Formats: sequence, structure tokens, C-alpha cells
Amino acid sequence: MQDRYARFQISPDELQNALDLIRELNFVGVNLTTPHKIGASKLMDEIIDDNARRIGAINTVRVDNAKLCGHNTDGKGFARAVRQEFVVDLRDLRVMILGGGGAARAIALQCARENCERLVITNRNFATAQKLAEELREYFAGPRVLGPVPRLLAIPWEEAAIRFQIAHLDLIVNATLLGLNRSDPSPIPARLLAPHLMIYDTVYREGRTPFVAAAIEAGARAANGFSMLLHQGALAFEIWFEREAPIEAMREVLM
Repeated sequence: MQDRYARFQISPDELQNALDLIRELNFVGVNLTTPHKIGASKLMDEIIDDNARRIGAINTVRVDNAKLCGHNTDGKGFARAVRQEFVVDLRDLRVMILGGGGAARAIALQCARENCERLVITNRNFATAQKLAEELREYFAGPRVLGPVPRLLAIPWEEAAIRFQIAHLDLIVNATLLGLNRSDPSPIPARLLAPHLMIYDTVYREGRTPFVAAAIEAGARAANGFSMLLHQGALAFEIWFEREAPIEAMREVLM
């Protein structure tokens, strides 16, 4: 029988039953997206990769002899997407991440592990941003110094705080849900952005997201989340089937 990839919409209170069914129905595996990444991590028989354990969130499940094995491909998928979109590696960038959920945590950990030049985290709940920064502090304990600004920082989600950081950043990443709805505002208005920036919006849909539109208005380079979707999906394929993903065929279908 031919393998198929299908979409299912479930609510958080259906997650346990849905995971039980994929085990019973002999699924090869599934991908999970918001809002299930953190909740599902508590329902696995085994968390396989260290990224998923540290983040406390999964986006990929492999069914192995009726065991649910959790993985997270968001971080590595994001790194590959940035390389594709902007022809640069995370280690060369000063990055600000908007958000504190599963995707933000995965991206922040990937930036830290790739020894990015600088990492700033902001979230509507400032305590969440502070907690994530503290969890990553061990990666920024080395001797590198960048003048007046610290390499690792949590800031309030406030216009004045964000405005001050802009001159000390290369890449801003939206890892929130802002932009899923066409009526959503940009998480950062165009007046705060600058032409030297790269903007990556993990939200993906047809047309420009509000953040991408704001970035283009400000003269910055911008991309939405389709490339991250592609690369994290390719990594998930390799987990399920233990062979190289047909990434060009996947790209063609996606686009």
C-alpha cells in the first residue's frame, strides 16, 4: 500500500486519544504543530533526541514497535531555512526571537548550539523570556564580548526596548502565532524595522504575512515559514523512513 501524508485537526483534549489511535492503526508517524508540541512531549513512551528533551516540546512522532518516540526537527529545519533564504549561517548572526512557546524554544536552542553572535528573546510574558534565556546561559559563557550589549538577553515586549535592540541585530524571528489570521497586526511595526535586517516569520500561508509586509515596507529582506516547513518535514521523513528525503519533490508539492 502506498504511503500517504494526511492532515488531521484535533483539539488539545483529543490529543491523548489521537496518539493512542496512531499507535493502534500502525501509523509510521505523525507531525504535530501548535498547540500540541508541548503537551505531546508528556505523552511519549520515549523522547529520542536531546533537542526535544531540552526544549520540552516535540513536532515529530515515530511509531516503533507500538512505542511512540518523540523528536523535534524545528531547530535544525529553521537553521536550514535561514541558510536557504539568506545564504548565511546562524553562527554569524545576532538574532532576536519573538515568542516563548515550542517553536521559539527550539529555534533559540538551535541558535545557542550553533554559537550565534548574539541572542535576544522577547515574549508577551517577560518571565517566560527570562526563563528561556537562563536555560541557555551555559552556551554563552565563553569569552566573546560584543561591546556594550550582552550576548544573551531577555527583554520586555515593549516598543522602546525593541527599538534599542534593532541596531544590534541581524535577524528577527517571529515564532508567535501573530500572522495566522489576515487581520493580525505585525508583531513589530514597520516603523521599528530597518533595511539592514533579515526577517523570518515562522507563520506560513499564501500571500505576505503582516510581519513580512512590514519588513518589505521598511526595506528589509524577509521570508515566511514555508522553507522551515519544508526542511523540518524533510528531517521528519528521514526519521520515519531512514533514508534521504526527496526534498526537491517535497519543495515542488509545497510551493
